Amino acid sequence: MLLPAAAAAAGGVHRLKSLCPVRRISSLKVPWRRDAALDAAILRDRRYRLASRLVREVLLSPGRRLLLRYLSKRRQRIRLPVLVPTFLRRYPTLLSVSPPPNPVASPSPHLLSFLEFASRHHALHSPLLASRLAKLLMISSTRALPVPKIAAAKRDFGLPDDFLTSLVPRYPHLFRLVGDPGPDASGNAFLELVSWDDQLAKSVIELRADKEADVVGIRPRPNFTVKLPRGFYLKKEMREWVRDWLELPYVSPYTDTSGLHPASPEAEKRLIERRMAVPIIGKFCDEFRLSNAFANAFTRHPGIFYVSLKGGIKTAVLREAYDENGELVDKDPMIELKERFVAIMDEGHREYLEELRKKREELEKQRLQEAYRGAKVGTGIEDEMEEEGIDESDEDDDSEEGEALMTWGAVAKSDV
Repeated sequence: MLLPAAAAAAGGVHRLKSLCPVRRISSLKVPWRRDAALDAAILRDRRYRLASRLVREVLLSPGRRLLLRYLSKRRQRIRLPVLVPTFLRRYPTLLSVSPPPNPVASPSPHLLSFLEFASRHHALHSPLLASRLAKLLMISSTRALPVPKIAAAKRDFGLPDDFLTSLVPRYPHLFRLVGDPGPDASGNAFLELVSWDDQLAKSVIELRADKEADVVGIRPRPNFTVKLPRGFYLKKEMREWVRDWLELPYVSPYTDTSGLHPASPEAEKRLIERRMAVPIIGKFCDEFRLSNAFANAFTRHPGIFYVSLKGGIKTAVLREAYDENGELVDKDPMIELKERFVAIMDEGHREYLEELRKKREELEKQRLQEAYRGAKVGTGIEDEMEEEGIDESDEDDDSEEGEALMTWGAVAKSDV
């Protein structure tokens, strides 16, 4: 049943006020220890993100065509660590490039086929995407979010680029657009929640408790799963603080938290799931009533979160969402889009490596022929081989990468 947002949240106000006065959050230091499997999970997305940013520049251009020299000038903006022509040679199935003198980049046949599939996939899963967007609004203290903030993080939540036109109008009972977002969603506009859905207002932790109640007949107290990595040790004082923190009543992300101090331990229990770059979370501090020091919650709870430093940016990862090999336990349907995109990249990369192998064989033949004549091998092919190179570690050193994923505790565990 759909209820007004204010009425749905009112029931939790008295319970939350009883948790005050505010308890002091521990300032004890927690050691940081690298988790190679979770770091690898973040790095696996690197080339996909580099390629998607590059492709997006072309797709957003008039007629989906962009002069290669203009695309090359945007290299720093999209944080591509290699030259644009070099990257396109490594992955030739992404963009087609016309011959000189004025080469133009446009979507390849492979990419056009992928875009058609992505459009159908988004339409098929529009109820899931709508519920995900509604949950974000339900977490907000005002049941509304600025459109520019949603647009800036839309890919982190798995929303389509055109969510304002393809998704929002299809669910008028959930969303209301106020103001003019403009052509690039940067205008002064807000997306409001029209009505509250009690079915959506349950976090993964609460759903897990409900499921266990159906099995054993007794509903356990909702709480986080703590899974310290092997060999990780906490000092006695910190273990006691974590124990006391876990004993606090669980606070749903959907409950009205006006009676809680943002920096209290109770408020800390309504934070986050999966993975996301910490700066992305910080964009929503005001709307989600997060403390300015919210990022400290991740390091205070190493059994719940892991903070990766890969890519020169802090990324918070929910440990229970990944197995011991760094693979997602439950995959979101939107993951299929990434997997198909990566498959296109891999197909092109195999073509690139095969071409590179043939060039090396040709170079070796030339060396053998010229050796008999005592002449120097032509430098043209050698220079090209040195520029191409198979070692692509430079693509993994994008220190400005800031689009790693994680979702809020209020969003279903299958969300990405």
